[in-house]
Amino acid sequence: MDETSLRQNDTGVTEDRLLDGQIVLRQPRHGYRAGLDALLLAQACRVEPGARVIEAGCGVGAALLCAARLNEGASFTGVERDPAAAALARANAEANGLAERVTILEADVAQPFKRLGLPPFDAAMANPPFFDDPAALRAPSPAKRGAWIAEEGLAAWTGFLLKAVREGGVISIIHRADRLGDLLALLSPKAGSIQVRPVQPFADAPAKRVLVRAIKTGKAPLALLPPLVLHERGESGFTPQADAILRGSASLSWD
Repeated sequence: MDETSLRQNDTGVTEDRLLDGQIVLRQPRHGYRAGLDALLLAQACRVEPGARVIEAGCGVGAALLCAARLNEGASFTGVERDPAAAALARANAEANGLAERVTILEADVAQPFKRLGLPPFDAAMANPPFFDDPAALRAPSPAKRGAWIAEEGLAAWTGFLLKAVREGGVISIIHRADRLGDLLALLSPKAGSIQVRPVQPFADAPAKRVLVRAIKTGKAPLALLPPLVLHERGESGFTPQADAILRGSASLSWD
């Protein structure tokens, strides 16, 4: 065991690589760990150089830093209520040479956006906790509770995102497919031009996730896009399309 491994064991932190090694991420060995959803959310966020982007609940910065790498010239702000996760996010931004374009704020999504004292952003993104009813699932470990259960409810997350962007601003969310109806109902009063891309484990299996893209004050009708299929039956690994997207060598198109 080398010195790095010993240090990781002592601190309870591992070092992982995302986007085919373009991002080095230090994250807790136990508890919630960033993975596929963070990468898909980062790919869903595509903005022009000079744009300002905010992520609600950025954790240790997985999606935020990947999005920053994919969108050179844009600036990113992450909001995270857990001080330990926020500290790791800042360290990760520094380690990846992104500290000049990535800012981490310790704040709670349950609080109004205006308390941040910032002007509205051009884009916002989030991977909200998948459950808002503790009775709906077996209690997770304390280390995962904040990432799994939204004590303030999904409405607080969508409300924060809607306030966080300017008119014409873009909101990107990844969530459970069975919450799509709730997401559409919460977004539609103030956002339109909604696009939904299902994420299916196999071509013949129901979607487990949905990527939702909405434009504040957008007027275009709802569009259901072709699914992103992650795996092929009888084959190991990801489909060529999914693999290229997760490695950052292809884009997740919204056209």
